[in-house]
Amino acid sequence: MFSNLWFLGGCGACIVLLSKYDPVIDQVEDITVSSCLTLLCSVNGCAITTTEGLGNSKDGFHSIHQRFAGFHSSQCGFCTPGMCISLFGALVNAEKTDRPKPSPGFSKLTAVEAEKAIAGNLCRCTGYRSIADACKSFAADVDMEDLGLNCFWKKGESPDVKISRLPSYDHNNEICTFPEFLKCEIKSSFLLDSQKSSWYNPVSVKELQSLLKAIKGNNGARIKLVAGNTGMGYYKDLQHYDNYINLCYVPELSIIGKDHTGIEIGATVTISKAIKALKTESNGEFLSESEMVFKKIAVQMEKIATQFVRNTGSVGGNLMMAQKNCFPSDIATILLAAGSFVNIITDTMHEKLSLEDFLERPPLDSESILTSVKIPKWEPIKNDSSEKDCKMLFETYRAAPRPLGNALPYLNAAFLAEVCRWKSSGAITLNKCMLAFGAYGTRHSIRAREVEEFLTGKKLTLDVLYESIKLVGASVVPEDGTTSSAYRSSLAVGFLFDFLGPLIDNVAKISNHWLDNYGSAAIFTVDEVKQKHDQLDHVKVPTLLSLSKHVFEVTKEYHPVGEPVKKSGAALQASGLYLLSLCSCASKHFKFVKLFVLV
Repeated sequence: MFSNLWFLGGCGACIVLLSKYDPVIDQVEDITVSSCLTLLCSVNGCAITTTEGLGNSKDGFHSIHQRFAGFHSSQCGFCTPGMCISLFGALVNAEKTDRPKPSPGFSKLTAVEAEKAIAGNLCRCTGYRSIADACKSFAADVDMEDLGLNCFWKKGESPDVKISRLPSYDHNNEICTFPEFLKCEIKSSFLLDSQKSSWYNPVSVKELQSLLKAIKGNNGARIKLVAGNTGMGYYKDLQHYDNYINLCYVPELSIIGKDHTGIEIGATVTISKAIKALKTESNGEFLSESEMVFKKIAVQMEKIATQFVRNTGSVGGNLMMAQKNCFPSDIATILLAAGSFVNIITDTMHEKLSLEDFLERPPLDSESILTSVKIPKWEPIKNDSSEKDCKMLFETYRAAPRPLGNALPYLNAAFLAEVCRWKSSGAITLNKCMLAFGAYGTRHSIRAREVEEFLTGKKLTLDVLYESIKLVGASVVPEDGTTSSAYRSSLAVGFLFDFLGPLIDNVAKISNHWLDNYGSAAIFTVDEVKQKHDQLDHVKVPTLLSLSKHVFEVTKEYHPVGEPVKKSGAALQASGLYLLSLCSCASKHFKFVKLFVLV
């Protein structure tokens, strides 16, 4: 059934809720993680909540289990425990927001958030509609009429009756995800005495460098630096390591800093936290152009992997895989187009490199550390003439088998351009452009330098567009053996046309699509051009399902055939009981089972 799951962390069946307590700010952070990718030593001092911890046949099932059963959301039961924890994690974090108090029986979760909560969980049985209905039944803004066939109410009953028949949910009586006794232990002694084992937790860059030197001099002992360990899901690293060094406690590697020059993100900052930082309003610290770049980078990052992988996977780890292992990284591509830099510490020397130079150089040695990545602030274009109006455009592109979750791209791209429109002639010129392509069968993401040089300073016309497309076709060439190489090359051409097309006055001669939907770009101001780009781009991430209804004609001729009957074992499947018995039979095929049972 899972023959196509060729990498660990891709199915979501073993998701657990990992809760970390910060004694400094007295707050608990709750994130969903794949237990198959989580190293046991890394959860020291954390609380783990599995689906059995939500409820079970002895203590009573949680309303999540009950609603999954009542909406017919569990068939084989393999994926159901992970689905339940994904939804529970979304519910827990929604309650931490300052949204208005919901009606009884509902949470602060929105319907879109409920769907996104399970975006990375794979199910081969249900088709997701029944699962999405169970999740959306907790949402404050759900339309009860949109929920499909279930065992809780009959056809034609009023919304109030439907709500009253749902298994009760009260966020005030929710499970405590972090026990008080563990808080007390952490407050009294937060740091580990890791020197007694081969698992180390350095608390500064200086201590990290000392460890690396000491271990390196120990007869060639093998070292693995660990942050989220999600890379194991893609690269099967089966060799034995003598020492593991956890980087998550090094403050210099976990910074998120904003100043007048841009945003600096530490190497161990998780992708989820980076997204949040990039989306956060800066209260006027950055100009609109920079805010636009940051937010579009965040939107593209939301398409990477799954929520539970982004919760632990680090930005620096992603870039290191792109440099060392030729990983098809979306992050490397979009940061490359944004003119980003990386900071590296080698012994006592601090080095600042452009991301392009970093990707080109050989992999870092065992004593070199990637500390952070810097996304610069983009200054507004200074008009040297009152005859032109200048703006900056930034777009990201991605073609993959699925729009959300668990799908590496066939091709990704990101384009940044400074454009000027001359008021007298209406012509649009490019002052500067940065064009990045990745994941197409080369070692790493690249800048299309030849195309950039050709376009810079040019007036955008059909001839210029045609020549730039030919250059892209010659520049973005997959290596021999790359699957669907012609398709990937055509995507690169299509992405560039999608970016430059609205800026050309008579592009309708190429495609009536532009004319029919957006009109001739010759009459656009630069602000209007930017608005058209915003309409075309990927800021609005599609939800999993479109609105539709299941309609069943039920007669009493063959009663009770046709009546929605709850599967007797569905709640047990949701609470994890069936999964453990199934895993005991399949443990030789699924290596995550041991850790999942332990936690």
